[in-house]
Amino acid sequence: MATDATAADQIARFTTDLTLLFDPQTSPAPLLLAVSGGPDSMAMLTLAAAALPGRIAVATIDHGLRPEAADEVRMVAEHCAKLGVPHQGLRPATPIEGASIQSQAREARYALLAGHARAIGAAAILTAHHADDQAETFLMRAARGAGLSGLSGVRARTVIADAVVLRPLLDWRRAELRRIVRRAEAPFVDDPANHDPRHDRTRFRQLLDGHEWLGVAQLARAAAQLAEADGDLRATVDWLWAERAQIDEDNVRIQAADLPRELGRRLARRAIGTVRAAAGIETPAWSEASNIEKLLESLAAGSRATQAGVIASVRSGVWRFRPAPPRKTG
Repeated sequence: MATDATAADQIARFTTDLTLLFDPQTSPAPLLLAVSGGPDSMAMLTLAAAALPGRIAVATIDHGLRPEAADEVRMVAEHCAKLGVPHQGLRPATPIEGASIQSQAREARYALLAGHARAIGAAAILTAHHADDQAETFLMRAARGAGLSGLSGVRARTVIADAVVLRPLLDWRRAELRRIVRRAEAPFVDDPANHDPRHDRTRFRQLLDGHEWLGVAQLARAAAQLAEADGDLRATVDWLWAERAQIDEDNVRIQAADLPRELGRRLARRAIGTVRAAAGIETPAWSEASNIEKLLESLAAGSRATQAGVIASVRSGVWRFRPAPPRKTG
């Protein structure tokens, strides 16, 4: 990478942004960079190689969905060899197919990255999500009617597949990352999926590109502020769960009479998940994002309701969650 003032400033900025999430000086363990070969992740590699020499490793995922992905893995590997950075190509053991391919690919990607991070003793995984990604995610989820957690967008620091994941580029714009790669004369490829209008993200990207008044930086900042509020709410729910939840094997009781709806919503979701785990309930499907508004309305009216194999009832302000009895057949 060039050593002019602009490059030096960007390296210093990257170091500061990373240190806000994780101080490399506190641990000798390496950091694992997820590098696809696109301009964003190649820019992150360029910055990290200069800021943390000898402290990084790289992994590139070939999901097995595009034949050209193998060439992209080789391109990243060859560039890492020039930089003196360890590189590993990874591919899922079983093919990704069927419905929700993008979701499956994401799960497979993070599982592979987490496994490799553990194998090399990495302290965290770094991904190249940036401000434009954040703004696109915010608009996509707003259009779907997402709540606070969804509108919080991409988290700067999170845990996925039991691995710490850091996003130090969330304040950086896509255009400036591309300039970094070009100045460094690093190779990169543009994923054709990024221009495919069949994907929701592509349509929202085009919306932002064609309407500068929407303000990418402002949308990203709004998402960051919502993420902070969501973090505070999560901490409050943790405290309420410890104070008000009584767990007896696969039965959960919560003192919830005087709680605001959002806190009750989050406690109810946790209770459903807890009961399902304890009782080994696998169907019907359930996730933390599932809509439970009808269940909350039933509890507020003093009635019982069933969701995801769990029955909820209320008595004297106490919510009770337990496995629903099996349906009668015949």
